[in-house]
Amino acid sequence: MALLNFRKRDEAPKAGNGALEAFLDGYSIEVMPRTAEKVEDFRALLPAGTRVYIAHIEGTAIEDMVRTAKRLADEGYAVMPHFPARIIKDAATLENWIAMYQGEAGVEQALLLAGGVAQPHGDFHSSMQLMETGLFDKAGFKRLHVAGHPEGNRDIDPDGGDKMVMDALRWKNDFASRTDAQMALATQFAFDAGPIIAWADRLAAEGITLPIHIGIAGPAKLQTLIKFAIACGVGPSLKVLQKRAMDVSKLLLPYEPTEVLSALAAHKAATPGFNIERVHFFPLGGIKTNATWAMENGGEAGRPAQPAG
Repeated sequence: MALLNFRKRDEAPKAGNGALEAFLDGYSIEVMPRTAEKVEDFRALLPAGTRVYIAHIEGTAIEDMVRTAKRLADEGYAVMPHFPARIIKDAATLENWIAMYQGEAGVEQALLLAGGVAQPHGDFHSSMQLMETGLFDKAGFKRLHVAGHPEGNRDIDPDGGDKMVMDALRWKNDFASRTDAQMALATQFAFDAGPIIAWADRLAAEGITLPIHIGIAGPAKLQTLIKFAIACGVGPSLKVLQKRAMDVSKLLLPYEPTEVLSALAAHKAATPGFNIERVHFFPLGGIKTNATWAMENGGEAGRPAQPAG
């Protein structure tokens, strides 16, 4: 069954997991403007140079996104804002956003995705269309990440299969091979190492060589995880979480990603060519809580840029 880990707050984490520490090296994390506002200084939480994605939710003003990007860049972090295709009106809007990010925060990397809205606001409905504009290349962006879905995506494949998802990945893999873009797959979160490994191996077997930055939910209450899993359409993992929720004794304990990450780290250590390259955290229980877990379990990989004051 799924590798979920629940422990009491006063239990000390296991020490000396070298494989886990190595696996967490260079991890990234996601914030939103409204959650970033609650953090006094990211340097007390995150290692220097950490890649910080900024999620662009429908209704968020581009000015708020750019302001957050500038603040993070000024504190020494590699900023990667989301560019959700379905909320970008047209190529002129996209070009303006790119110019704002570069002019204010020196941004040179982006996560391109369709976005979680049903009806496009304008000309774009997929990340591939954003890539085809050539605007990121024209602006000198060095790195483009795209979305990966270890458990499928019913927005793309309504029948529950993965034909359309796989076709899109092949297109993106080909784009990476014929351009200078440094690309990777940043995935939706999942909770079970077995299916994650099987999905990653299948991509490799299909000739999709894009490195994977595996999405992992940070420490959070089980109820919080279920809420986000429903909203994000996480299928098999949602069933596992719901089964856990039926056990009242576990319902009240916090979830931590120790077991799923330890299993992936052990597989990576035993299989050096394994195509999961990095860990990407979704701090569903809060940035500070997630960062604290990384400090406790990541050794040097989790050491913040400066001591908390």
